[in-house]
Amino acid sequence: MANATIKLFLPKKLLKEIKKFKEIKLEKEISEFLEKKVQELKLAKLEEITKNSKLTDKDIEELGAKIKKGIAKWHNERT
Repeated sequence: MANATIKLFLPKKLLKEIKKFKEIKLEKEISEFLEKKVQELKLAKLEEITKNSKLTDKDIEELGAKIKKGIAKWHNERT
């Protein structure tokens, strides 16, 4: 996965406080925060899409199995 560079502006007071803690690795902390936020937003969107669904867990499992079988069949036909 390619990395991107971002420019972040922090209030001087906050940066001064952050620098007091050697264990804070800004790149890692920000990356992990953003990854978690994206996952939360994806889950919220999925919940919004499916909130009125009448499917049971069993229905979903069966549908997933059919989709996987269809994908496998499609790949086998192409090779």
